[in-house]
Amino acid sequence: MNNLKELKIWNKSIELAVEVYKATADFPVDERFGLTSQSRRAAVSVSSNIAEGAGRNSSKEFNNFLGIANGSSYELQTQLIIANRLDFLSIETLDPLLTQIDELQKMTYGFQQMLDKKIKK
Repeated sequence: MNNLKELKIWNKSIELAVEVYKATADFPVDERFGLTSQSRRAAVSVSSNIAEGAGRNSSKEFNNFLGIANGSSYELQTQLIIANRLDFLSIETLDPLLTQIDELQKMTYGFQQMLDKKIKK
């Protein structure tokens, strides 16, 4: 079990979720159950899966949940790009979010590599 509040990857994922909520606040009302909801759920899923993995009893389980979190980050990335192409999200808002997502994906991959080494020992 890990101290969740000390995990940099979890804190970064929380920051991302907050920024996604802010960025999607002005999406069209008719997207409330579409891209707005999907983007927000994907962003929350990233941090939630990191948290669930951190609370598990083994590195192998944690690694699995990091994989799920990473998948959610790719979903989010796709949804935000679609929102930009539909003119719901400006490039000035999109680019920093994509940078945060990219950083989080790299961190997740690195964390998974570290856990893989731990598992193989």
